[in-house]
Amino acid sequence: MRKHPEDEEEGAAEREADRPDPERGGGIGGQRLGRAGRPPEDGGGDDGARGHGCAPNECRVPYAPAIVSLGRPRIHRIIAALVLGLVVAATFLASPSSAQEDEGTGGGETVRGTIRDDEGNGIEGVEILVETADGEEVGTATTDEDGTFTLELPGEGDYRATLLEETLPEGASLRNPDRNPLEFPIRPGQSRPLLFPLGEGGRQTASKLDQAAPLIVAGVRFGLTIAMAAIGLSLIFGTTGLVNFAHGELVTFGALVAWFLNVTVGLHLIPAALLAMAIAGIAGAGLDLGLWRQLRKRGTGLIAMLVISIGLGLLLRYVFLYQFGGRTRPFADYAVQRTWALGPFDITPRDLTMVILSLVVLGLVGLGLQKTRFGKAMRAVADNPDLAASSGIDVERVILLVWGIGAALAALGGVFLGLAEQTSWQMGFQLLLLMFAGVTLGGLGTAYGALLGSFVIGLFIQLSTLWVPPDLKNVGALLVLIVILLVRPQGILGTAERIG
Repeated sequence: MRKHPEDEEEGAAEREADRPDPERGGGIGGQRLGRAGRPPEDGGGDDGARGHGCAPNECRVPYAPAIVSLGRPRIHRIIAALVLGLVVAATFLASPSSAQEDEGTGGGETVRGTIRDDEGNGIEGVEILVETADGEEVGTATTDEDGTFTLELPGEGDYRATLLEETLPEGASLRNPDRNPLEFPIRPGQSRPLLFPLGEGGRQTASKLDQAAPLIVAGVRFGLTIAMAAIGLSLIFGTTGLVNFAHGELVTFGALVAWFLNVTVGLHLIPAALLAMAIAGIAGAGLDLGLWRQLRKRGTGLIAMLVISIGLGLLLRYVFLYQFGGRTRPFADYAVQRTWALGPFDITPRDLTMVILSLVVLGLVGLGLQKTRFGKAMRAVADNPDLAASSGIDVERVILLVWGIGAALAALGGVFLGLAEQTSWQMGFQLLLLMFAGVTLGGLGTAYGALLGSFVIGLFIQLSTLWVPPDLKNVGALLVLIVILLVRPQGILGTAERIG
């Protein structure tokens, strides 16, 4: 059957409209695209024409093949799930049987101490007898070559410790004989120090200058430890605007993972610390990939994200308590060392190594921010994320790396804090307020400001004990923070901004 001429003309027009013409509109103008960006054969030209408000075959727009994502969001979700699973597994492996051990062995209650002569040298072979309040003998501790002793107790309760004076060397005597024996209570999980000072009763009072020397050493070490943990907090705030109240748990996580690898697995502390940094870095990147990035995509406000970070911190803190237990635990290496005399300062090799490593790591971070492409991209994102994205910087990738680096530095700070003191389930939370003080004092969002502010905070905290009781030393640091912010609200290295 022959078609009418008008029908043939209409069919030719429809075939012309369906043909993928290079000059015709593509996916951007409204044309539906098939696989690999090819126009479909179901009237896509008409849709593209109608998308431009034109009649069919009367509107010509350039053809642009679409770029189709090959399932990257799904891959990202799988990676995020794997990383979060690794974080949870590492958390639960931090001390898989600590709760059972605490219940089965009386909670790990101990007494400890050091017996020194007038010159500060440890005395070996001194015996300390420990009994219960009812007179039942618990055990006898003997000092080692450094003069230190430790004795495990069967549990909580009231005890009595007696230094056996016949075991003292010739010429040594107790300064306060009326305080021998010592009666004391023990709480669950407590490790209590016992003091038996030797020498003449008239104790010489050291001058303020002599007292300041060890406090300066402790302040420098503590300030650098705070700075190590606070730089990540400052960089995360600078790139995302998030005030992360769960950052202290990253400090705790790194210390507990290092403790598990060092004490339970048996690795030396140095490779254990490096592995803890790597695991914490992966954990930080996983938190951003699986949680914070998803919240940013949904347009969650910064106040809501701040509240989420508080809840996340509480959750992680009590997971650590459940797995690790409530008492503090030392690392297996570098626990007891003799001090070195460096001029007026006495410092242990451990503390000197921590100070040097902190300076090296913080210096490398500063050079990386100034000299490397990633550092420049990070500073660009912190300054203006939209402008950085328009110039070709992958903003989300930069934020992901910032989370990983910040978490790794926080883990290293946790290891240093655990070496100087001992590891515990809330050590990062106890450091969190001082981290915020250092970051705010130095200038929000600046790495150098976090370094300077944390150093000032740590030094002032230790030196303030010359005039105030040690229990109030953190209060003085916060008062200094308030005074400086009243004079310079943007912080020491921050930049003033106009609001409104």
